[in-house]
Amino acid sequence: MQKTFQDLAQAWSESKQPIVKYSTLCAYRLILHTHLLPYFGKSMRIKEDEVQCFILEKIKSGLAKKTVRDIVAVLKSIIKYGVRQKWFEPVDWQLNYPTVGAEAKLPVLTISHQRKLMCYLVQQANPRNIGILLSLCTGMRIGEVCALSWDDVDLLHRVLRVRQTIGRIYNCERRVTERILSSPKTKNSYREIPISKLLFEALRSVKKQSTSTFVVGVSKYATDPRTYRDYFARLLKKLQIPYVVFHGLRHTFATRCIESQCDYKTLSTILGHSNVSTTLNIYVHPNIEQKKRCIDRMSRFIDIDSFDSCREKEKY
Repeated sequence: MQKTFQDLAQAWSESKQPIVKYSTLCAYRLILHTHLLPYFGKSMRIKEDEVQCFILEKIKSGLAKKTVRDIVAVLKSIIKYGVRQKWFEPVDWQLNYPTVGAEAKLPVLTISHQRKLMCYLVQQANPRNIGILLSLCTGMRIGEVCALSWDDVDLLHRVLRVRQTIGRIYNCERRVTERILSSPKTKNSYREIPISKLLFEALRSVKKQSTSTFVVGVSKYATDPRTYRDYFARLLKKLQIPYVVFHGLRHTFATRCIESQCDYKTLSTILGHSNVSTTLNIYVHPNIEQKKRCIDRMSRFIDIDSFDSCREKEKY
C-alpha cells in the first residue's frame, strides 16, 4: 500500500526523536501540524508546482520569507527520508521565493536611550533588573539570560558561561506550551563572555540580595521569558523610552560593538554565532554616519581632493 505524506511525516518524526533536542522535535511537529499536513497530508506524490503554490500562499498570508524557507526545509527533509525508505520518488524542485520588499530591521536603542536605561538599571540593581543589563552588556538571548545560574557566573575571573537556555515550546499532543530548560541553541551558543566593570559591580550587588540559584528573579525556578518580556515592556514605558522588543537589546549590543570598531570575528563568538556572516547580516546595520565615514575614508585613500586640478584643466 502506497504511503501518504502524513504516513511519511509520522515515520520521519519518529526517526528524529532519538537524535534531536526535544525542543527541536516540538518545533518540527508544530510546523507539520500548522503548515505541512493541512496542505500535503493526503498526497502520495508532491509536485513542484504544488510546493511553489504553497510558498506563494504562505508568503501572501504574511509569513516572512525565512519562515517559509524553514518550513520548506522540513518538507524537503521528510521527502528525502521517504526516498531513502523507497516510499516516495526522488524530487528535484526548482523553487522561487518572491521578493516581498525590504524586511524590517529590528529597532535598536539610541545611545541616549541606552544610557538612560542602563543608568536606571545600575541605580536599581536587583534580581529583576539584572537580566536587562546582562543582555545590554553581553548580547545574551532572553532564554539564556533567564536560565543563567550563579554557578555560571565567575566573579573572581570576571567571566560568565552560557550553558543552558529556557524557552516555551508547543506540545502538539497536549496542545499547550511548556517551559523547557535545555542546552543552548547550537554548539556555538556554548560560550564564555567577559564581564565588564559596570556589569561586575551590578552582579556583585545583586548576588548579595539573591536567594535564588538563578541570576534573574527571586524564585527557585527560572524566570519565564514571556513574563520577563512583559516586565521589560512596562519598564520602558515607565522610563518613557520608545518600545523595542527584548531581542532588540542583543541587537543594540551588537550594533554598539560594531560602532566602537570591535572586530567581527570576536563579536560573532560573543554572540554565539556559527559564522561571521550571520552577525553581519542579522545584527549589524550601519547607520548613515558610519556610511559617511566609510565614504570619507575611501576618498582620503585615493586622494580624491587631487581631482580638483583635473577639473580645472577641463575648463581649457
